[in-house]
Amino acid sequence: MLGIGHKFPELTLKAVVSNDINTAFTEVSTAPVEGQWKIVFFWPKDFTFVCPTEIAAFGDLNEEFNDRDTEVLGVSTDSEFVHLAWRQAKEELNDLPFPMVSDIRRELATTLGIMNDAEGVAQRATYIVDPDGIIRFVYVTDLDVGRNPSEVLRVLDALQTDELCPCNWQKGEETLKVA
Repeated sequence: MLGIGHKFPELTLKAVVSNDINTAFTEVSTAPVEGQWKIVFFWPKDFTFVCPTEIAAFGDLNEEFNDRDTEVLGVSTDSEFVHLAWRQAKEELNDLPFPMVSDIRRELATTLGIMNDAEGVAQRATYIVDPDGIIRFVYVTDLDVGRNPSEVLRVLDALQTDELCPCNWQKGEETLKVA
């Protein structure tokens, strides 16, 4: 599995960005953008139970991620057509502010090393990628256990200080000073 300090893979993938079939589909790139951080999170399958709770929670925090010059990309190994159908069918996904990316060929998940071979889907993984395309944080939970997007935001804040941050540090608190 690619981890801290590795270069995040650069791919262009299909994604869903709206519920309107005429404007729903686009392509997104995982390549670095000058001055922009990325949150790239994976869920195992569309039309499941834990996944929409997390996806909606990331959506609820999207403005806070934007305020930190951070793009959010949500990814699964389902097709863009399945993403669209799920987005249209599931109320809490109707107005997602970030792309639902399709890794149907499993290129990104395989390169990252996060494929769950038993299920044939991506692990429930989250990456924080800095503006240089370097992985700075990885968070992977069991397929049955949801993650905490607020913790991802907290870690992003800590990483963006470029300082030493103690356990449970929150934005606005003092960082550690080396004596």
